[in-house]
Amino acid sequence: MIETQNMPKIIIKDFNFYYEDGKKAIDNLNMEILPNEILAVIGPANSGITTLLRSLNRLSDLKAGTRIEGEILLNQKNIFDADVNVTELRRKVGMVFDIPTPLPMSIFDNVAYGPRLMKKKKKKAEIEETVETAIKTAALWDDVKDRLKAPASSLSGGQQQRLCIARVLALDPEVILLDRPCSGLDPISTAKIEESLMELKSRLTVILAPHNTQQAVRVSDRVAFMLSGELIEEGQSTVVFSGPKDRRTSDYITGRFG
Repeated sequence: MIETQNMPKIIIKDFNFYYEDGKKAIDNLNMEILPNEILAVIGPANSGITTLLRSLNRLSDLKAGTRIEGEILLNQKNIFDADVNVTELRRKVGMVFDIPTPLPMSIFDNVAYGPRLMKKKKKKAEIEETVETAIKTAALWDDVKDRLKAPASSLSGGQQQRLCIARVLALDPEVILLDRPCSGLDPISTAKIEESLMELKSRLTVILAPHNTQQAVRVSDRVAFMLSGELIEEGQSTVVFSGPKDRRTSDYITGRFG
């Protein structure tokens, strides 16, 4: 899909999200997310960040009793419209969670699982090419190229996380959501994942909930600060981190709370 830099990839309009007990997790959120950027969404616990990420590909639908108001537009189409194919939406908007969840199969089969399920690539050579490209893009190829038939459980935590990124990439998404993908990982694994993210934005849009503000500084183009479900401030990362407009943003990024 051809993107133009002046047309948002995602538009969030007057979005509210309520848990099954009626508690509001996201409060009147309005935001535009551009193609081919890394947007870091930062904030302390219970700021609605994970809920926002899960709403962007309707994983929030999986919890009964929740309620939404407003719109989320992907390529100008409201993802909550009745005619939206949710399975296809989740292919376009893939998600990687904070805890790696490799499937109980080989490294190769983990990445090939999605394309095989979609049945869009039936030939063995096509599957192999897709798997190799995804693993390379996730900066994992050099670690696993000689043991693709080994169980995914044999990989380290950092390698498993990069495998999960590769598994999402094999489905050729347009957007990738990452919910604290480096929490608990060592600095070397974190650096490799961040390197992957910098490469990925040339191909797709990345929305990242970083595990700390330092990661947001290192990799993001823009940053959005949320507090108790409310968007407090957003803008170019260099601008927000060097001179935040809101005192609450300043207090958070300087470590006064959170």
